[in-house]
Amino acid sequence: MSTHVRSYSKINLGLAIGPTRPDGFHGLTTVYQTLELHDVVTVTAKRAATTKIILTTNDERVPTDNRNTCWKMVEKALSRLGIPAEVAIHIDKRLPVQGGMGAGSANAAAALIGLERELDAALPGGERLSLAGEVGSDVPLFLLGGSVLGIGRGEQVVPLPDMPPVFCVIAVPEVGVSTPQAFRDWDTLAENEGLTQSGKPDRLNQLSLAYAALYAEPGTSGIIRGDDAEVVSASHLDDLAENILLSLVRTGVENDFERVVFPAYPSLREIKRELVGFSGSESGHALYAALSGSGSALFGLYRSEADAQAAQQRVQSGGTKALMTKTLPRSLYWTKMFAG
Repeated sequence: MSTHVRSYSKINLGLAIGPTRPDGFHGLTTVYQTLELHDVVTVTAKRAATTKIILTTNDERVPTDNRNTCWKMVEKALSRLGIPAEVAIHIDKRLPVQGGMGAGSANAAAALIGLERELDAALPGGERLSLAGEVGSDVPLFLLGGSVLGIGRGEQVVPLPDMPPVFCVIAVPEVGVSTPQAFRDWDTLAENEGLTQSGKPDRLNQLSLAYAALYAEPGTSGIIRGDDAEVVSASHLDDLAENILLSLVRTGVENDFERVVFPAYPSLREIKRELVGFSGSESGHALYAALSGSGSALFGLYRSEADAQAAQQRVQSGGTKALMTKTLPRSLYWTKMFAG
């Protein structure tokens, strides 16, 4: 029997890039937010004398050998568990490749979750997160879901209070952005502007403080839990989500990658404008919009389904594919994880 796992996507609610660390990675501070949009990863596994992994996919751009994050995850997990097994993995790809939505990382986390269910064996929580961080910087967040603070190179994750679901439009340009190249471009920009490790402002600390202030603001820091959820109106939850997003905007949080990706891909800057819309009487104005990760996907968050639909139509009229979805809080992330 096989296990089908929804491999959800993410956006970055702000991302600050710090100096290069001794290990060659950049320090980062970001807030991840999971979305309902997903791939489906199917895992079939049985214990065997020796380990064998077979990986298939419906997208020819996805590697099907040990370069794939799912393959790496399963191979490492079996080694840590001390269990040889025959494992078949199929990735039904629905999310963009090189889109900045964490699709490959989410696939790896989904493969681990499916493998553990198939073998009825699991690593301890801390070891799972450590393994996930070895496979990729974005992988650990998908073992938490919801709103997640990412520090280090993004792999050190802390669950944050979740905001209620809000409507989201994802713009999916045809162009793909290379994350390694985006980091190289950032290094060039930082050098040209004199943002050395000793001289640049501590933006990572600044952003961490901004996030702390955001979630500590009166009326926006609480999580609706247990019986309390039954007496809270839908309008109150909508207000809570909007207050969190407006607080985010007031902190001045942004994605540093926009400074190097938009000059290299001017069309992405224009797509962001289409997502934002115009304040005032025009419908579809975004509460917040940004590049996700290093791109090329961009997103906007909206007060209502009608606003999201208006933004989706605006982006599509400009010739760019646009998908409407909702943010996915932690409780729903795990409730809806396993597909039928």
